[in-house]
Amino acid sequence: MGVPDGVSVVLFTSDLRLHDNPVLAAALRSAPRVVPLFVVDTGIAAAGFAVPNRAAFLADCLAALDEGLRARGGALVVRRGDVVAETCRVAAGTGAGEVHVAAGVSGYALRREERLRSALAADGRLLRVHDAVVTAVPPGTVLPAGKDHYAVFTPYFRRWSAEPLRAVLPPPRAVLLPEALLSEVRTEPLPAASSLARGTASPALPRGGEGEGRRRLAAWRRGGLVRYAERHDDLAGDATSRLSPYLHFGCLSPVELAAGARERAGGGCAGAEAFARQLAWRDFHHQMLAARPDAAHRDYRTRHDRWREAPGELAAWRAGRTGYPVVDAAMRQLAHEGWMHNRARLIAASFLTKTLYLDWRAGARHFLDLLVDGDVADNQLNWQWVAGTGSDTRPHRVLSPTAQAERFDPDGAYVRRWVPELAGVPGRAVHRPWLLPDEERERRGYPAPVVGLEEALERFKRARGRA
Repeated sequence: MGVPDGVSVVLFTSDLRLHDNPVLAAALRSAPRVVPLFVVDTGIAAAGFAVPNRAAFLADCLAALDEGLRARGGALVVRRGDVVAETCRVAAGTGAGEVHVAAGVSGYALRREERLRSALAADGRLLRVHDAVVTAVPPGTVLPAGKDHYAVFTPYFRRWSAEPLRAVLPPPRAVLLPEALLSEVRTEPLPAASSLARGTASPALPRGGEGEGRRRLAAWRRGGLVRYAERHDDLAGDATSRLSPYLHFGCLSPVELAAGARERAGGGCAGAEAFARQLAWRDFHHQMLAARPDAAHRDYRTRHDRWREAPGELAAWRAGRTGYPVVDAAMRQLAHEGWMHNRARLIAASFLTKTLYLDWRAGARHFLDLLVDGDVADNQLNWQWVAGTGSDTRPHRVLSPTAQAERFDPDGAYVRRWVPELAGVPGRAVHRPWLLPDEERERRGYPAPVVGLEEALERFKRARGRA
């Protein structure tokens, strides 16, 4: 039942868009006037998740969202503090009968939702939670017999591919604010990045916001999508969509992207089918985390690892100074752009967890500190997949950084782009700088390998009882 003569609140979280936003659409159906609200969550900052790269991107997203709302007669209300307390204050100050929010999957999001539901109910108000906003197929929609989630991707993907998607919604024509908003409800200025997190963002960080996301999506559909299947692992070619930050912040709708990819795949586009598969991986990890929230920090499937403590090696990995060029290139790309090619993420994560045999949590934390698309579900569960503690059906596989580099960066262009110390090293020799004379390698200022690959492989096999 709606509140036809009343007010509804839209609590924006990971859905910072006007196109295809079921949360906003439902609020507009339920009441003639709507309060678009974003709360700068001080709890996230206290937990250490307010980092410069995502803060800068978020500031762009909020500015774009406010601009879009103002073009339709509305505006974004910004508050700072505890999300539950601030939302309840805004609802009370405007006489709102309902608060609408997108369903989350992390333990933090689920606890926030329960607290908000309870607090609103105590004041005679309703919380409406909407699925298929953050993911294309909501967690729990497709399930294996007798279980609460899929633990293996391939059968999940088959079911995901057959699951109908909800209709894609147009952006609203108008968003009318309640009169009380102007006179009784305090709002803060749109936040600058510096007010959201301490520190300096990566120099080549992408610009955030729905408009920028839709521009990139249109360009991707026109050009990159067709050849995605054959080129997505090409490190130097950089042929991935780079849409992940816009999906993470909800500037783009996963339903809209999945629907478009399925339509093109049905017409025989192999690139669209491969892209749909990546969207399904994203949903797969979200349904895993929804069912097992502690997988954000605990092994999904324990291998009883006794991870090494090697602060110097961890520091070398973070700094891109391991002596393995493709790993170092990946880590330097991360520092410079706040983003990393997907294949490079796999290589860097395998090197940390299996070659160095260091705890996946240390790597996941570093990625979350820098990745603009840093998402608890995707990041943590991808790390667990690589570490062999997650959903990989071959948990003991080890990716050789040299073999990966020679396969996915055959002429060394990716390495030379990010490791200028090796500029001028010919051909594939750029992937094996330890074969250079010591004096030349030292002259170039490039480090010797932190560990030999054969030694590291034997150590890992012993640790996992595979020797």
